Amino acid sequence: MSNAKHNTTPKAEHGATPSYVTGFILSLIFTIIPYYLVANHVIAGMAILVTILGFALLQMAVQIIFFLHLGRQKSPNWQLFFFISTFGIILVVVVASIWIMHHLHHNMTPVTTADVAKRLVENEGIPQIDGKKTGACEGVHTTYKVTLKGNTITPSHIDAHLCDRISFINEDKDAHYIMFGSFEQPRQYGGEDMLTITNRRAKTIVLNELGTHHFHDHMNARTTGDFAVTPN
Repeated sequence: MSNAKHNTTPKAEHGATPSYVTGFILSLIFTIIPYYLVANHVIAGMAILVTILGFALLQMAVQIIFFLHLGRQKSPNWQLFFFISTFGIILVVVVASIWIMHHLHHNMTPVTTADVAKRLVENEGIPQIDGKKTGACEGVHTTYKVTLKGNTITPSHIDAHLCDRISFINEDKDAHYIMFGSFEQPRQYGGEDMLTITNRRAKTIVLNELGTHHFHDHMNARTTGDFAVTPN
C-alpha cells in the first residue's frame, strides 16, 4: 500500500519529451527573431527596445510553461505568484533604467574643451579674440529649414555654402535626436555631437566645415539626410 501511495504523483507535474522539444524550438525562434531585427537594423530606437522586451516576456512564458511547469500542480500556485512578482520587480528596474539612459544620453556624451570653445564662438558670433581670428562666421547668411515629421526628413539633401545655417524643426510630439555621421559610426560636426529637438522647437547649427556630411535620427536608423558645404 505504501508503494502505491508513493507513485501517485500526478503526471502533470513532470515534463514529457514533447514538452521540452516544443519549449526548445520556441526558445530558438524567440531568440533568432530579435537577433535578426537588431543585426540587420530592421527597426531601431525605442521600437527595438520594446520588441526585445516583448520577446523576453515570451521567453519567460516558454520557460514557465514548458520547462518549469509552474501552475500545473494541484497544490496552491504560490511558486508561480512569487515568480511573477519577482519578474515584475525586475521589469520595473529594467524599464526605468532604459528610460533614464534614453533621456540622459545627450548629457553623458563626453565633449572636449575644443568642442565647447568652437561651439561657443559660433553661438556668440565672436570673430576674433585678442586680435586673432577664431574662425567664427561673420555677416548674414542663408538659413535652410529641415523638417522632422514621423520617419521623414524634408528636404533630405541641402546644397549650402560655408557659414550658412541649417535649422532643424520638429513637428512631432516626441523629441528627435539628430546625430551626425552614420548610425554605426556617429561623429561630431561644428562641436555638436547630438541635437535634441523637442516638439515645435527648432535647433540651428552653423555650417563651418566643408564637404558632404550625413546626419540621422538617433531613434530611427533609416531616417537620414545630408548636406554639402562648399566655399563662398
